[in-house]
Parts: sequence; C-alpha cells; structure tokens
Amino acid sequence: MIFGRVKPLDAIIATAEKKSLHRTLGWFQLTLFGIGCVIGTGIFVLTAAGAQKAGPGLMLAFAIAGAICIVAALCYAEIAAMIPVAGSAYTYTYSTMGELLAWTVGWALILEYAVAASAVAVGWSGYFTGTILNQFLGVHLPSWLSAAPLALGGAPGGFINLPAIVIALLITWLLMIGTTESARVNAVLVAIKVTALTAFVALTLPSDYFSTDRFNPFLPAGVFGGFGTGVGAVGAAATIFFAYVGFDAVSTAAEETKDPQRNVPIGLIGSLLFCTVFYILVAAGAIGTIGGQPIMGPNGIPFPAGSEELARECALPQYKDALVCSGEALAHVLRTIGWSGVGNLLGIAAFVALPSVILILMFGQTRIFFVMSRDGLLPERLSTVHPKWKTPHIVTAMTGVGVAFAAAFLPVGQLADIANAGTLYAFAMVAVAVMILRRTAPNQPRSFRTPALWLVGPLTIVGCVFLFFNLPSAAMLVLPVWGAVGLVIYFGYSRGHSHLGRGIVEVHETH
Repeated sequence: MIFGRVKPLDAIIATAEKKSLHRTLGWFQLTLFGIGCVIGTGIFVLTAAGAQKAGPGLMLAFAIAGAICIVAALCYAEIAAMIPVAGSAYTYTYSTMGELLAWTVGWALILEYAVAASAVAVGWSGYFTGTILNQFLGVHLPSWLSAAPLALGGAPGGFINLPAIVIALLITWLLMIGTTESARVNAVLVAIKVTALTAFVALTLPSDYFSTDRFNPFLPAGVFGGFGTGVGAVGAAATIFFAYVGFDAVSTAAEETKDPQRNVPIGLIGSLLFCTVFYILVAAGAIGTIGGQPIMGPNGIPFPAGSEELARECALPQYKDALVCSGEALAHVLRTIGWSGVGNLLGIAAFVALPSVILILMFGQTRIFFVMSRDGLLPERLSTVHPKWKTPHIVTAMTGVGVAFAAAFLPVGQLADIANAGTLYAFAMVAVAVMILRRTAPNQPRSFRTPALWLVGPLTIVGCVFLFFNLPSAAMLVLPVWGAVGLVIYFGYSRGHSHLGRGIVEVHETH
C-alpha cells in the first residue's frame, strides 16, 4: 500500500485491552457529553457572529451544519462501535489508510481541540468579568488582568487573561481526578444549559415581540458569500460547525464506555439531533423578537465578525441594541423584550455552562494524545495511567498548561474558524475509513451499520470539503501550515519510534 504501516484491527483492540482506560460511561452520560459540548459555544458565543455573517439565514446555517454533522455521525457511529478504543478519527485512519495519514489526522485533532478549548476559556472569561464581577458584584477587574496582549478586539492595555487561566487549570484538575467525576459535573452543567435555553425559547417564540417581518430579507448576504469571505448562510455554517464538535468527543470516549457497540451510536446521533433542533429554535426566537440583520459594508457585504470596522459601527447609537453587536446575545434579547431578570439568569447560566465545553474539548485532546503515545508516535511516558485515578494524568496536565497558556496570551477572536479546518479534515477521513473497512473487513462484527453508505459516505466527504472552502481564507491556510510542522515531527521522531514500524504489534490470542 502506498502509505504503508496499516495497523490491523486485531492489534488495535488488543493494544487497548492491554493498556486500557476504565470503562465507566453509559449511553446517557455519552449523550450528555455530546450535548455538553455542542450546546454552549454555538449558542452562547457564536450566535451574534453567525447573524452578522448570514442574518436570519443563521437558521439555515444551523440546518446545513447540522445536516453535514448527522451524515458524518452515521459514519462515526459504525466505526466507533466497530473499533471501540480511544483515538477517534486517528485510530480509524490508522486501521485503514496507514500510519502517515493517521498521524496527519491526529495532528489536526490536536489543533482542533487545543484551539477550541482556549477560545472557549476566553469566552468564559468575558462572561465572568462582565456579568458576574461587573454587574452582580460591582468589581471591575483591570484590563491588564482580564485581556490578552494580542486578543483580537480585546481591551487595550491587556497583559494576561487571568480568569481564562484559572478556569483552564480547574478543568484540568477535574479531568485528572477521574472520568466518572467529570461526567457527573458535566451532567449538572448540561441540565442548567438546557433549562436556560428552554426558558429562552418559551419566552421568545410566543412573545408579543415576535414578528415574521424580521426574517425579511432572509438571506441578506445570500447563500454563498464568495470564496474566502466566510459570509452568507454557508459561510456562517462553516463557522457554526465549531459548535458541533461534541459528537466527535463522544467517539473519543469509546474506550471508557460500557457496551460501546450499543451506547456509542446512541450517544453520537442522539446528541446531534437534539442539539440541531434546539439551535434552530433558539435562533428563530432571537431573530424573530429583535431582528438579526447584519451590518453591511460599503460593498454590500457584511463587515467581518469581530473586525474593527464592525466594532466602529456597533458604537453608533442606531446599532446599540443590534443582535450582531451583543457580546451576550441571548441574555441581551431577553432584556430587550422586558425579561431582564431572566436575561441576567441566562447570562449566569452561560457563565456556569461554558466550563463543560472546555471539559469535553480537553477530554478529547488528552485521549488523542494518549492513544498516539500508546502507539509510540509520541513519547510513551505520556500514556501512563494514574494507579488511583485511572486517567492519563501526565498528558492531561500537559494539555491543561498548553490550553491555559494559549488562552492567556494568544489571539482568539477568529479561532473557531481555525479549529474547524482541522475538524473538517478529520471528519472527511472518517468517512473514507468506513468505506474502506466495508471492503477490507466485511466480516468484522458491526453492531451498527451506516444506512446507504454508498450515499452517506460521499455526502460526508463532499459536505466537509464544501464547508472548508467556505471558511475565511486565513483559516484555510492554517491547516496546511500546521500539517507541515506535524510532518517534520513525524519524520524526525515518530516514524522511528512507532511500535508498528519497530514490529511491536499485539494481536488477540486464538482460543
């Protein structure tokens, strides 16, 4: 095979059983894990940015992103149940297309999870300093302690984002002490988020303020905004895709799941369907009550979300109440229609809930590191499992420090798009892997078979490529640059230390 070093399925499963993680999670916890990551970032952080890109077409953007994720989830469900080990798209690629491509996928997932976790940590910091400290406690944290020096759109004079560091390190500690403990805390946070958003839908959709006139024009920037612009309904979908990474994190937990052949597919597809419907309802409530038209530039194209030009427009009196100018969009909607108390509570819910998103993202990243280390592609000490906590504590600590550092000092304004580049690549590779396994391992037990794979598989690949080329051009460039760095590491270290390359391959004993 041109790429070589394909790891046999039996070897992957045997390796996992020899040096395994503790199985503690059921289908309900997995579904909550998926909901915990999906509901949070997209609704609480990206609603305003999505409306600026697509206007009322934000609802269509959620549907587009959700539809692509659902076909991808069907592919994930078959292969995650078939290969119930940690590693997600990386492991699946290793078993079908070989070590080199598997390394590129794992390297892309590291980018995805690290960037996303750092971005959400900074988003949480904004809610903490603005809603909790300023509004409720009357405490004003100086800008040099609450904003990064390079933060896009951040406060001038920033030096370090201290709240973002604190939340990243707290989540790291929680992940180190145990998966079950993490899942229990996440279940509480998911309940808070779902309750808050259900209240939002109940107060906006039947509201006297709701008017269908606000959905006209429905697509002010069109369906396609143009190559590299990142606007229009599809451009907004490419950004909003960031919020759907939760179902990918579910598959990374396959090795810690009881009865994975049954529970992983339920967790994947159930969380996606729930969240997609919820997203569309919330977007309809926000736009129908206060409107969601983007602020257009002189060329008839919306100003880029998070740009200086948009910030200047939002400072004008006529835009002070605009949805696209709000830093806490849903709370702002409720305050505008006379539900200030509930709006403040929703802001608190966002502050409480965003840590669950960071938790899931960091959980996913540590498991990718863990399985790459277990294969010898990264130093093996990283895959050490703590004797008491039963978690990969070394790599968890390293990940937490990296996320905290990035959140403290690096620009995060456009990182959702950057994270998406790695995500879309990994998802497309999973679809390829499922189709290859249908031919190379047709008799391998499959508790879940993707329906109409001949259609669903290609649709997933086309959908991911389609969204990738509707990202802003700068975000599209990040993936090949990051990939080039990864290839240097692979040929400099990983290829020579690979267990498979050195002939260390464990297989099941025959009885």
